[in-house]
Amino acid sequence: MAEIVYHSDFVCVEQGTPSSLVRFLGSWTIDNAQAIDEVMDATVDAVDCGAVLDCTGISDLDTTGAVLIRRFASNIDDAGAAVLTGVSSEHKGLLDVISCRPPPAATEPEQLPWYIGPVVEVGEAFLRAVASIARLLGFLGLLLTRLFGTLLAPGRIRLVPMIHQVEVIGVNAMGIVGLITFLIGAVMVNQGAIQLAKFGADVFVIDLLGITLLREMAVLLTAIIIAGRSGSAFAAQIGSMRLNEEIDAMRTLGMNPIDVLVLPRLLAMMICLPLLTFYADVMGMAGGVMMAWVQLDIAPANFLVYFHDNVSFDHFLVGMIKAPFFAAIIASGGCYQGLRVSGSADVLGARTTKSVVQSIFLVIVLDALFGVFFTSVGL
Repeated sequence: MAEIVYHSDFVCVEQGTPSSLVRFLGSWTIDNAQAIDEVMDATVDAVDCGAVLDCTGISDLDTTGAVLIRRFASNIDDAGAAVLTGVSSEHKGLLDVISCRPPPAATEPEQLPWYIGPVVEVGEAFLRAVASIARLLGFLGLLLTRLFGTLLAPGRIRLVPMIHQVEVIGVNAMGIVGLITFLIGAVMVNQGAIQLAKFGADVFVIDLLGITLLREMAVLLTAIIIAGRSGSAFAAQIGSMRLNEEIDAMRTLGMNPIDVLVLPRLLAMMICLPLLTFYADVMGMAGGVMMAWVQLDIAPANFLVYFHDNVSFDHFLVGMIKAPFFAAIIASGGCYQGLRVSGSADVLGARTTKSVVQSIFLVIVLDALFGVFFTSVGL
């Protein structure tokens, strides 16, 4: 005969082998829910490991009682194993419904106050931008390391891809660079003459054009044009190769994607941007000469003589020094974003856009730093 180890008005626990027998008794309804819940802990303690839960002694059952039975079964199952038996046909449907719970629905996250949300968003965007720029600078350091290694072993330089990129970046961009800088030079003379005419100093528009164009406008406009034209092309080309798994195939063949794809573009960019900057200087001056001749009646010969006598060569040197650094930023930004492409064409478009925005932003920041540096050294 089984030994009764616990007994109450609603539960009777009989010790058995290999498992205990838990008999549910009486009316399991909402009226007795508190009393039934109070004996749950004692019932679980009386069961050593697993147990058979016998429901034949239940006279009445409602939804609350079914929930309590499931809770008993769950708590006993944590200690060992619970097997439900003796469920009458009229109670079986109710117990089945209680056991079929839908998955928990996601709750709406806690909303920040309206005046805190924008601050948090700005902070998160700033941290993301800093992290992105830090990764880009790390990638630039890797490129320079590989570049110096390549210069020590010139046989590793891929001349054919580099010459192709020189044509794409430099030769094909001469039209748009020349047109824009020509117009900018003409506009600068036009607007400068209007303002300087108020003081009878029309001739000083030549100084304005020469210093502004040679130091800032030519190299900055050229860098922005090339960032939008070639930097985005780098990201799109390399990103497409990432999506088509061509870069993985290169690695499988023992080829370094940095040497094959990135360094030729970097070298070509560092060759072309200084040359395009010089070309932009010439075209900008040509636009200024034309506008000064038309608007101020300054002959081109007189313009060039005054320009030679009053505009120092240092201004031209400052612009040319900036060009290779801008080229490194643009090339590394485009290639870095291309190598970061993964997943889908949407990511490719986003990375291409980001390469242009990031390159232009860094070019302007670097230009500001150069301005402070050259001013401090008196150049």
